[in-house]
Amino acid sequence: MRLRGDEERIGSPAYAGREVSFYAAQMIKRKKARRKRRNTVSAYEGHLRNHILPFVGSRPAVSLRRSDSTAFVDHLLATPSLRSPRSVIQVFKTWRIFMHYLLDEDVPLPINIVSRIELPEVDRRIEFALSPEQVAAAAVAMRQVEPRFEVVVWLGACGGLRRGEALGLKWDHVDWARNLLCIKEQQQHGRAAPLKTKSSKATLPVDPFLTGQLARHMEKFSPLGSGLSSSGLTVRRLDSLGLVVMNVHGRPVQANDFYRKWHQALDRAGLPPGTRFHYLKRFYTSTLGMSGVHDPKTVQVLSRHARFSETWDAYAQPPLAAEALRVNVFSRVFSTVR
Repeated sequence: MRLRGDEERIGSPAYAGREVSFYAAQMIKRKKARRKRRNTVSAYEGHLRNHILPFVGSRPAVSLRRSDSTAFVDHLLATPSLRSPRSVIQVFKTWRIFMHYLLDEDVPLPINIVSRIELPEVDRRIEFALSPEQVAAAAVAMRQVEPRFEVVVWLGACGGLRRGEALGLKWDHVDWARNLLCIKEQQQHGRAAPLKTKSSKATLPVDPFLTGQLARHMEKFSPLGSGLSSSGLTVRRLDSLGLVVMNVHGRPVQANDFYRKWHQALDRAGLPPGTRFHYLKRFYTSTLGMSGVHDPKTVQVLSRHARFSETWDAYAQPPLAAEALRVNVFSRVFSTVR
């Protein structure tokens, strides 16, 4: 049996005339069929629709060359809507994934089509550690902006929950007797979605301070409030979703609605506009790590980090927290040395 050469393949009906746009649609269709993460697929769709297809969508896929990858980066850098090098790199990652998809589909492209492409330099994002006073100020400000969302701040700061995890938490995931939260899923686009990583799924011990905040939230905003027993250990679900946090209409909270209120709360609390919700999780990890109560690996488990490097980065290099430290270990080391 004779294998077809590249020249014969290029001229075959399977490849002749098939444009880049055809394969782009096929890639998205396949990823949806494989039930890939909805946010990830949406990002691919957006990058393809807004940047990749306008650049090469009408060209035959077999005509793409390595020089197109370089030209695409130049095109992205000249695009006004991409205001940062980080955004350019994110779009180019989708380009790279798409080129690999074409190769996997046996489209005869150069094997080095995306290798050694020079990308813009990206400054490391400056992270800073929130102080307890700043976290409390953010919670109070959120209570004033949207009281239903205050508990989300506490879930992030005292439970290490990501935004989607906090919005996806259900009342039957709370073990009141043992101060445990069962993290099973997150909320994306108003519906339940898988967690970020396998390590994100956990039954998490939490401080009674956090369960106290949940109980206060329940009394104010949840139809479960009347079902809380006198012992505070059982609940009777009266709504169909069972979500801890819902909007005023009793529906799941949309991310854009939450972040609009989050930025309003930042402004009211006097926090920097660039303060990300994820900083609350960093506060959680750094507070556990600097307490001296838990060893680093335990902090990793509680933070539900897939890699220890994530945990170490979160509390080994917190600029504001480091300013409050006092270093005296070298005095002890050299105290006996003449």
